[in-house]
Amino acid sequence: MRKPRAAGTARGHRPHEAGLAFDSVPPRRPDPERLLAALDAQRAALAEPPWSGELTPAALGQASLAAVSRATGAGGEPVREAMRAAVGYLLGLLAARAPGRAVEVRVPPFAAIQCIEGPRHTRGTPPNVVETDAMTFLALATGQLAWAAAVSAGQVRASGPRADISAYLPLAATDPAGPGSH
Repeated sequence: MRKPRAAGTARGHRPHEAGLAFDSVPPRRPDPERLLAALDAQRAALAEPPWSGELTPAALGQASLAAVSRATGAGGEPVREAMRAAVGYLLGLLAARAPGRAVEVRVPPFAAIQCIEGPRHTRGTPPNVVETDAMTFLALATGQLAWAAAVSAGQVRASGPRADISAYLPLAATDPAGPGSH
């Protein structure tokens, strides 16, 4: 079965030639209400009061990271949406610290970003990919796990000549009490 062509494209023409370029799709902005709901759910699971701090995406992301870290530090399971918020926050820090589009960092099923200067890919699987699970990424990003140890243990799959992101880690420290925990 053939794939349908975009309207206005002829055989041999690329979609961007018909005004369908996908190079500049803006990143999805964090929804503060959703972040707050995730954070409050994690805090409730920890028997903590609802968040009373700032309602900016950055503050909510940082607080989600702290709450998820407290949950895992106590041997508990983090709330899925709070983990999503923490991973998104950390990936945002990585993208800010290492801007570019040469490496794709994937933390399924939560998020993926492109970062690090260099040749960018435009179609198909990128040549430089880092992929890991959320718990491993959290440990790497907070300095609780070394990059080399994670790669050698098979907790991180890194392919391509630019796929070593160790120079950008750790991204954040976790405050066990966390802001807004009063």
